[in-house]
Amino acid sequence: MGTEDVGNIESIQNTGATVRADRAGALARLADERVDARFKGLPPDADGLTVGELAAQRRNLFTGGFTTPVLALSAERLTHNLELMETYAARHGLVFAPHGKTSMAPQLFRRQLEHGAWGITLAVPHQVRVARAFGVQRVFLANELVDPAALRWIAAELAADPDFHFVCYVDSVRGVELMDAALTGAGDRPLDVVVELGAGEGARTGVRTEAECAAVADAVAAAATLRLVGVVGYEGEVPGADPERVRAWLRRLVALAADFDKAGRFAGASVEQIIVSAGGSAWFDAVADVFVEIPELSLPVCKLLRSGAYVSHDDGRYREVTPFNRVPEEGSLEPAFRLWTQVVSRPTPEQAFTNAGKRDAAYDLDLPVPQVVRREGAGERPATGISVTGLSDQHAWLRTTPEADLEVGDWLGLGLSHPCTSFDKWQLIPLAEADGTVVDYIRTFF
Repeated sequence: MGTEDVGNIESIQNTGATVRADRAGALARLADERVDARFKGLPPDADGLTVGELAAQRRNLFTGGFTTPVLALSAERLTHNLELMETYAARHGLVFAPHGKTSMAPQLFRRQLEHGAWGITLAVPHQVRVARAFGVQRVFLANELVDPAALRWIAAELAADPDFHFVCYVDSVRGVELMDAALTGAGDRPLDVVVELGAGEGARTGVRTEAECAAVADAVAAAATLRLVGVVGYEGEVPGADPERVRAWLRRLVALAADFDKAGRFAGASVEQIIVSAGGSAWFDAVADVFVEIPELSLPVCKLLRSGAYVSHDDGRYREVTPFNRVPEEGSLEPAFRLWTQVVSRPTPEQAFTNAGKRDAAYDLDLPVPQVVRREGAGERPATGISVTGLSDQHAWLRTTPEADLEVGDWLGLGLSHPCTSFDKWQLIPLAEADGTVVDYIRTFF
């Protein structure tokens, strides 16, 4: 290696270190953002303060000037969920790359990484750009990527930062050809890819047969810009998913990895480990069980779990389908979101309306669930006899029975279903302790 080559390597390493330091500082700079009318629910008299200044005031969610509707994230329950999944992954020998599309909140990415996450899973190039802007060093893109502009940008990121690790899916020969064309001449580091095995006919993306998987792998081997590092899939798409069907499909995925390894598909390209990845938020217990069965391969195996909804959990769909219902001895997640809305109309004894609707609450899986009522000068009490029957853009429609004690002006705390479509409606979310003290604000980037 000549002097010029050594100088170039040192220059790249120094540049990478500078970029990493700057991006790590981006998290701290979130506290410098000014509070203004962009951010729903925050106290009007906080306009002009920085987020950090407002957080330092430790205002109370109920008495500190917050306006309804306002979404709050429980500080205690968030910590519980982070610790639980860290423990679960370690107990089962899983590498954890939680899906960041759930929150798109770099502050939560950092906390997930601090709680043992190997990296962050994402779904589209924009999300990768957000993660990189805030210093995430390992990204697992749980999707195919054939956009030339995005591929060239990723190649530039890989070239600028030798410590940046990026992996994405492939599921067609045509996709491999498009990737190779876009990446040719764009950088010296090959882009790591995993072949996606589809979950069955009628499922989402992914190669449908093992023979087609081999053809895609052959195409990757022929592309100098790509490197095959494993196999992947999403068991949540298994048709008629139940424990037996999900485990059967997971065993297909494990067998595919073993067959690829036996055929030497991971050899000769400086591959350090073989990635075998699955695991949404509904079947990670099955993933843990079946991944124990992975045989010894020619390289160490990275058993990568990607569950994301755990970070806030919910009071609807994910409360029903979480694997912890099947394995309660492993612990339980806690719903961390509550949407506070105010009763603005009580036209009949059987009906009421609050001022939060589709623009504020997740509704794609289930309607919000009334949980508690707060009245000025009184304590918090259960929302007895109250149900949500529908949502308009800015109103929740409530049905009330005779035992419901509900007046105009009351605050109603709603539980939500589906974390992904709860986070995406709020740019700045108060992180509140159990007594209502707001200790921080979570910034999202959708």
